[in-house]
Amino acid sequence: MTGAGLSEVANPSALFLAGREAGAPGAAVLAGMEGSRPMLLEIQALVTPTTLGTPRRAVVGWDSQRLSMVLAVLEAHGGVRLGGHDVYLSIAGGLRIAEPAADMAAAAALVSSLTGAALPPDACFFGEIGLSGAIRPVIHTGLRLKEAAKLGFRRAVLPPPPSEKGEDAPAGVALQRCGHISALVAEIASAAPQRNPQRERVRERA
Repeated sequence: MTGAGLSEVANPSALFLAGREAGAPGAAVLAGMEGSRPMLLEIQALVTPTTLGTPRRAVVGWDSQRLSMVLAVLEAHGGVRLGGHDVYLSIAGGLRIAEPAADMAAAAALVSSLTGAALPPDACFFGEIGLSGAIRPVIHTGLRLKEAAKLGFRRAVLPPPPSEKGEDAPAGVALQRCGHISALVAEIASAAPQRNPQRERVRERA
């Protein structure tokens, strides 16, 4: 809305990523879908030691039950202990998302905040996490990758393809396949600051 009335937003992804603090722990970019339109969003997480008997779980813009499931899978299959931590998760920009493809981006943001390891600023994430810890492929992979390439992202972390051929990557985008939550946790923890005690605990259990 402007002084002259409504104006078109030519690129919603760029709008939602505007002001992003690249290199900050606890932030992951989701290559998501809003209806039939691909859209890149930032998922922000804050994991901090709790002083309460029951840790807080607060989420804005995402399903709280989905967050509880991802936390349970991280504990059971990723070796990440979050029972003594408050967890806050938010979709930057005020948009609400519901698709399961956000699972991997949310998990990456949570582990990044816990360990203090910043995620690569040119990487985006998408994939559905199952209760076994396996990361499952999602629909519209090609559209998500094209949108990421258009915004200058050079790496996409995504599940293995459902068939041997898989999806061709747009020019300049490297595909990093991740089939299980333990592999995602281990990769993020390996980039954490050397003296971060949370990093050592996660790596021991991953």
